[in-house]
Amino acid sequence: MGGFFGVAAKEDCVFDLFYGTDYHSHLGTRRAGMAVYDPASGFDRAIHNIESSYFRPKFEKDITTMKGQLGIGSISDFESQPLVIRSQLGTFAIATVGRINNAGEIRDHLFANGHQHFMEMSAGGTSPTELVASIISQRKEFAEGIRLAQELIKGSMTILVMTPDGIYAARDRFGRTPVVVGKKDDAYCVAFESFSYLNLGYEHVRELGPGEIVLMNADGCETVAEPFKDKKICTFLWIYYGFPASEYEGINVEAARYSCGRALARRDMARGIAPDSVAGVPDSGVAHAIGYANESGIPYERPFVKYTPTWPRSFMPTHQDKRNLIAKMKLIPDRRLIGGKRLLLIDDSIVRGTQLRETTEYLFQSGASEVHVRPACPPLVYGCPYLNFSRSNSEMELITRRIIEKLEGTAHPDPETLAPYLDPDAEAYAVMLEEIRKELNFTSLHFHRLDDMVEAIGLEPCSLCTYCWNGKA
Repeated sequence: MGGFFGVAAKEDCVFDLFYGTDYHSHLGTRRAGMAVYDPASGFDRAIHNIESSYFRPKFEKDITTMKGQLGIGSISDFESQPLVIRSQLGTFAIATVGRINNAGEIRDHLFANGHQHFMEMSAGGTSPTELVASIISQRKEFAEGIRLAQELIKGSMTILVMTPDGIYAARDRFGRTPVVVGKKDDAYCVAFESFSYLNLGYEHVRELGPGEIVLMNADGCETVAEPFKDKKICTFLWIYYGFPASEYEGINVEAARYSCGRALARRDMARGIAPDSVAGVPDSGVAHAIGYANESGIPYERPFVKYTPTWPRSFMPTHQDKRNLIAKMKLIPDRRLIGGKRLLLIDDSIVRGTQLRETTEYLFQSGASEVHVRPACPPLVYGCPYLNFSRSNSEMELITRRIIEKLEGTAHPDPETLAPYLDPDAEAYAVMLEEIRKELNFTSLHFHRLDDMVEAIGLEPCSLCTYCWNGKA
C-alpha cells in the first residue's frame, strides 16, 4: 500500500507537508519522500529508506533546508517517490498509489511511440510511478495525460502531479483508494487519510469521486475532469488499513469496526458461545473487539499488550519468518488475565495463519483454557489484483487456498468448484473452516460473514470492492 499528502499554500508549505505526510506512516514501511516547488529556486526533493526508522527522524534535517509553496509527499511499501520528471510538458513531480498489472504492455506501447528508456528498480522491473509519468507526457496537457493513464492502466492508480501551476490530484478510475481535500485560510491540501490535516488547522472540504481529476492551488481546488459513475472502494480500508480517525465515503473507520464487532457478537450469541473475556489483536483487532464486548456484555480485556517503545512498526523485514518472529516478540502476555480463562480473540483477518497460530499457542502456554478466534472479515480466497496491500507472492500462500487444495486435490480449482467455499451456509465452507481451525489449533473459528460485513460498513454493496473474498470486483 502507500499514502500521500499534498499542499498548496500562499506561504511556505514544508511544515504542513512534513507532518501531513508523517500521518500516513501506517500505510507504508519501506520508502518515503517529499518534493517541493518554489518559484525562485524550482524543484527540490528528499528521499529516505524508512525500513528501520520512522518518517520524522529521517526527514528532520531536510525540512530545515527545503522551501516552497507547493509540496507533495509519499510513503510507500514498494518504491522511492515522489519522482521529479523533465518532459515536453515541463518539469513536474509525481507520486502514485496503486498497482499496474499490464506494465509490459504499456512499456511496449510507449516504446512504439518514441519513448527511449526506463530506469530499472533495485528489485527489477520498472517503477510504476515512472511509467505513469511517461504516459502523462504523451499528451499536451496534464489533465489529458492523467486521463490517458486512467484509460491504459489495468489495476488501479491514484496520482498526484505537482507542477509550477499547482497540484493535480486524480483518484483511481474506480475510486479503490480515497482522495480527500482540506482547506484553511491560506492553503489547500489533498490526502489519502482524512484525519491527516485536522491537527494542522485544515477543515474537510470533500472527497474526490472515482476517476475525478482536480487542480489545486492556494486559492482553491477546481475539477478539470469529471468523476466516473461506477465506484469500487476497497472494503479492507475499514477492516484493517485505514486509520481509526479517518472517514471514507462519509463512513468513520472506528465506527465501522465497532459495527463489525457487534455483528460478530450477535452471531456468537445465537450459537451460545460465551467466553470469559474478549480481546483484540493489537492494533487492528482492538476496535472490532470493543464492538463485540459492547454488544455481548462480555468484558473487554487485554491479555497481552504490544511493546512499542523500541519496536517501531516501520521495522518489518521482507522475509516472512523474520516478520512472524518480530510480530510475536512485540506481544507481551499478562498471565493474570490469561490463566484458566476462556478467551475470544479478534484479528482483522487470517492470511497465512502463521502469526495467529503462534499467538494462540502463546496464550495456551500462558495458561488459557480456550482460545476462540473471530477474524473481522470473511476468508481471503483471492489475491488482490488492484492494490499492493500484501507481500504474498501467490494465492497459494493464503491458508484458505492451501486447505481447498488439500480438499479438492488441485491448486487451481475453477470458479464453480470454489463457489461452495465462499458460501458460509454451504457444507464445503464448514469443512474448510474446521480444517483451518484444526491446523491453527483454535478452540473454535468463525469468520465474519460477507453480508454482515457489508451491512456493518453501511455502503451499498455495488460501491465496495470485495474481490479478495468472493472474486467479484
